[in-house]
Amino acid sequence: MNRFFRKKLKALHSHIDIKEGDNGSKYYYECFSVALFVIFFSINLQAAQSTNDEKKNSVLFTKETITSSSQTSDSLNALFGLEQPSSKPYPVTSGWRGFSQYELAYTYADPEHFSKSRLRTELSLAGQLNRKVKWKIGARFDYDAIHDLSRFYPHAVRRDQRAELFIRENYLDVSAGDFDIRIGRQHIVWGEMVGLFFADVVSAKDMREFVLPDFDILRIPQWAVRTEYSKNDFHADLIWIPFASIDESGRPGAEFFPLALPLQAAFLKEDRSGHNPSNSNYGIRLSQLINGWDLSAFYYNSIDAAPTFYRVSSLFEPLTFQARHDRIDQFGGTLTKDLGISVLKGELVYTDGRKFNSLNPFQQDGLIKQDTLDYALGLDFNLPAETRFNLQFFQRIFFNHNPDIIPAAAESGVTFFLHNAFKQNWETQVLLIHSLNRSEWMLRPKLIWKFQKNWRFALGADVFNGKSARFFGRFDNNDRVYTEVRFSF
Repeated sequence: MNRFFRKKLKALHSHIDIKEGDNGSKYYYECFSVALFVIFFSINLQAAQSTNDEKKNSVLFTKETITSSSQTSDSLNALFGLEQPSSKPYPVTSGWRGFSQYELAYTYADPEHFSKSRLRTELSLAGQLNRKVKWKIGARFDYDAIHDLSRFYPHAVRRDQRAELFIRENYLDVSAGDFDIRIGRQHIVWGEMVGLFFADVVSAKDMREFVLPDFDILRIPQWAVRTEYSKNDFHADLIWIPFASIDESGRPGAEFFPLALPLQAAFLKEDRSGHNPSNSNYGIRLSQLINGWDLSAFYYNSIDAAPTFYRVSSLFEPLTFQARHDRIDQFGGTLTKDLGISVLKGELVYTDGRKFNSLNPFQQDGLIKQDTLDYALGLDFNLPAETRFNLQFFQRIFFNHNPDIIPAAAESGVTFFLHNAFKQNWETQVLLIHSLNRSEWMLRPKLIWKFQKNWRFALGADVFNGKSARFFGRFDNNDRVYTEVRFSF
């Protein structure tokens, strides 16, 4: 059996790009191999065990239902839904969970082309060894046939996005009184507003489709040691990330590559060095429920997950950039309050150490350091006829603003989100994010049909407007329509 799996692993490694959101070092490669072997071995073991169970008419594993969630839960019992009486045997497994989703997109802006034909399949298995020890393993495979059917994109883009195997959440949970410790690859979500990211500073993200995918798909888990302490209405969260995952930004020539330039430019390979325990990420978050106000404050010191594009060419050489990841400090907080007719949410983050591209050709490295304050305030309304309406105001403030950078001293915007279940098994939603500084926006209408149990069909559009160098305007030629079919199990 081991010889068979070794052959399968070697074949997968030779044909598939392994995406971990980290530096792709030998350490991660070996971690991935072990995790993948565990998944395959578990499938085999589970099948063999089921056969033996039928023959012996005995139950050795108790299966429980796990309620899936797009956000990290503060309660591990709520996450796993495993409450085992002492009379039941261990170990306990949940059974395989996951989804398979096909996505087809057509970009109708000039030049017209099919831009996506992707199949995503994710599997996870969770369980517990005893009352205090739980575990989870998971992986996702993506294949985008558009890069085999079309030569529209550059070779580097096709290679980067054709086929990928992702390590998802793979961790071990240990509970000890008021303390819960999670060790392994995991999602750590410290904030979540509608449509954009603010206080969610720990998560790395797959930004190769901007912020368009669902957040549970877009987020990249971190290799972390997380300790949580809960007592009454107080909660503390301490994290250490020895090998930081960073954003996947894609390759130049991709539709949503983050740096938009009016001139032709060359790009060196992204610098992902320095991702080791001596240069690790760490942070702390404290939260308290006070008179119905859910308040939190955090500090996070990290390698910036988002890339900074350094100009590495001199003034009279062809323009050349390299994506690097600087060290930054972030202070912030969140608030939530149920107001009866609505729910108030707010997030705030102060970032020290981030650099921004300069329009001044004489600026060293083409970058200017700017401290920023990002905040968002939102109201969530549950209206009659199964309707939800969300309104948000957000702003980024640049301290000691340098006029050579593209953004204004204060960049403000609003979001409108409307969701309605207007018929049995039918839903519609619309998201609009609009700048208040200029005529720049993103519009996302979507129609959803849940035509069978566990099946969902969606039809939607992503429309951008604005000047080419701005946040949404850089994707003005990427307007598209799309469809999705998803089966969850």
